[in-house]
This record gives sequence, structure tokens and C-alpha cells, in this order.
Amino acid sequence: MLPSPLPLDPNETNWIVHVNENLNCMRKDEQQCWKSLSIYKVPPSITRLNWEAYQPQVVSFGPYHYHEVHLHPMKEHKHRALLHFLNRSGKSLERFFESLREVVQKLEDSYDKLDEKKWKKGTGGKFLELMITDGCFMLEIMRTATSGEKDNGYAPNDPIFSIHRLEYIAPYIRRDMLLLENQLPMLVLYQLVAIANDGKEDDVNELIGKFYFLDENKNFTGLGRRLHVMDVYRKGMLMKSEEVQHEGELDMGPEDMKISAKKTEPIIWSVIELTEAGIKFKKRKTNSLKDISFARGFLKLPVIKVDDTTESMFLNVMTFERLHIGAGNEVTSYVTFMDKIINDRQDVALLHTEGIIQNDFGSDKAVAKLFNSLCTDVTLPSNENLDGVQQKISEHCKEPWNKWRAILNRTYFRSPWTILSLTAALFLFALTIMQAVYTVLRYHAQ
Repeated sequence: MLPSPLPLDPNETNWIVHVNENLNCMRKDEQQCWKSLSIYKVPPSITRLNWEAYQPQVVSFGPYHYHEVHLHPMKEHKHRALLHFLNRSGKSLERFFESLREVVQKLEDSYDKLDEKKWKKGTGGKFLELMITDGCFMLEIMRTATSGEKDNGYAPNDPIFSIHRLEYIAPYIRRDMLLLENQLPMLVLYQLVAIANDGKEDDVNELIGKFYFLDENKNFTGLGRRLHVMDVYRKGMLMKSEEVQHEGELDMGPEDMKISAKKTEPIIWSVIELTEAGIKFKKRKTNSLKDISFARGFLKLPVIKVDDTTESMFLNVMTFERLHIGAGNEVTSYVTFMDKIINDRQDVALLHTEGIIQNDFGSDKAVAKLFNSLCTDVTLPSNENLDGVQQKISEHCKEPWNKWRAILNRTYFRSPWTILSLTAALFLFALTIMQAVYTVLRYHAQ
């Protein structure tokens, strides 16, 4: 007779249940387990370099930072925004709750590593309360900040939504809304707006576009359904303004539109070194980060404004591109390209003079340090457009005249003292020649 099995320890039981759940998921379709993921916990291997860049300062959205004490003061303002949203829509809270209950599984599946103990995954409840409250607050902030109306429905002395206070608080909220761990599924905003507007939801992307790109005349109406606010913002960074949407590379000849068949290894020079090789920098009419080109000695770059939020924004968008399969790598490619051509403050100063960098951050040295730090431990992605630009620049710099020109500039014209020394040497050489000629003429005359 076989001995009866020993009773399992509770920890062993939990582990067995966990493995069986994962086994069932794999048997169904392993790909489906990650299909809906779009909001990620940033791994320590990334946050260790700059932890603060991934942390919200004034407001949390979603479950990841909900319990952090320093963000609790915003909870009462979220509740007030919810009341204003419900009052203006004229719809009951029950309608919004039921609408989101129908898609609660999709909303939960959007989050990577959602804490099931805190949020009781699969039941709605507290999780849906969070989605509705945060979604209404986000919509109210964007509406009031972009409406331009003195009477936005809130009291003139409201601590958050009054015109005066919005000017101060909106930049912080804009920053926090672009943190990867601080995203809400866009489905929440689509559902809320659809109920409030009797089925119309297509203006949510446009509202986000106005909130972040108010003066840039970009068309967000045709984007379709997106993942979250960061996804919409990233598209906006790569989008041309409407007035230059159809602008082609009219200044390029056919020979400039293609890379030479003779491949050369791309060389990376700084802005100053490229200038010494005869390359001129020019700002583009558009600020799309994809819009970088090189033709006929001109390197054209989009205009970028650098301020206190730039570091956090780029790091979070680059992390999204790194973690989300299919997101693309255009923003990471742009940042790595700028890191290559910016070595020190002189490079930033030249780009600032050409109107390419608008510096609201600090000194030119601080901006150079910022771009150099963004690419720490970042794997260089392949980007067809920028690879082609770098190839053309390499071919230009390796032409004999441009190569010698760069050497001369670097050797003799880098500083005023070398220029002065060269001028003095040439002057003395000219005097020596004149003296020799005078001596020969005098000899023949005698």
C-alpha cells in the first residue's frame, strides 16, 4: 500500500497554481498573453540611471503610483473634476461605470504586472473607480487648459482649474501625463467622451494634440484609436504641421536623393567639425523629428525646444519604444543622432544661432550634457532615413577637398591665436619674398 502524500505547504500550493495558470495561457495562445500590453513598469536596469525622470511630481494616473503619499493632495481635485464632468455631460455615473465595465478586461490587460491584491483583477470595483476618476480629471485638465475661455465652469479662485492656477500647474501635469508608468488606456477616454457626447469620441486625439502642440497646427483627427496619451504625443512629435505636410525635398537633385552605390563606413563628427568640413546647418519649416535631410552641403534639422521637461519626456518615450513591440524607433533614432553631433557647448551654441535649438533649459553646456546623457546604455537602433543621412555626410566629408578643408580649419583657424600666428607667418613670408625680389632686381640693375 502506497503512503499517503504529505500535505502541501501554502507557498507550494500558490506556486503550483501560478505555474498551472501560465501553462493554460501558453496552451491557448502564448502571443495573446502580451497582446494588449501598452503600459509598462520600467525595469530597474533603466530607472537606475535617472530614477526621478520616471516618477510623477504632482499627479498619478492609473494604478502604479496611486498609493504614493506625496501625490495624495491631488485626490480631492480629481473628485471635484469628476463632479464637474458629470454635471456638464448630464449623464449618470452609472452609465459611465457600465460602459467601462464592459471593457474592464481590456483595461486591466493594458497594464504590465498589475498588482492583483490591490486591484482584485477581473472584478472591476476599485479599478474602474480609478479609471473613471483619473480619466475625468485628465479630460477636464486638457479641456480647461485649451479652451481659452474665462468661464470654464469652475470657480474663479479654484486651486487647480482657475485660469490663474492653471498657468502654473499645467506644465507639471503635462510632464506627468507623459510618464510611461503614469498612463491611462486611451480606451478609458474614448468611452467617457463617447457617453458624454452621445456616441462621438473622435475629438479626444485632437484635444490631446491641442494640449501639447497648441501653436503648431497639426492635424490629429485622422490618427484613429491610439494606446494612450504618450502614444498620441509621440505621433505628434513625428508629424509635420499641416502647412508643410506636402513639402518635398525641392532643393535636392536626383543625385542627392539616393545614396552612392559605393558604400563607405559612416563617420560621426560634431557640429563644429562638420562646419569645418564645409557643411552648413539650416532649420526646417517643420518640427517633425523625422524630418532630417542632407543635400548639397546643407544639413537640415527640425526645430526643438529644450526645457526642464525635455529629459523626462525623451527618456519615457524612448523607453516606450524600447519596451512596446511595433512602436517604432524614430524618437530614439533622433536622440542618438543629436547625441552624435553634439559634443560640447560650442555645438549647441551654433545650433542655437541657426534657430534649430531653442534653449529654455540653461547654459549651452547643460544642453550638451543633457543630450549626451539621454543615450547612456541605449542600444543604437537602425533607422533607414538617418542611416542614409549619415552615409551622405560621410561621403561629403571624405571628398579630398572637404577633407583638407577640415584639416586646415582645425589646424589653423580653430582659435584667434592660431589665425593671428598664421597671418603673421604669411606676412613675414611675403616680406621675405619681397626682399629677395628687391635684391635680385638691384643686382641686375648694377
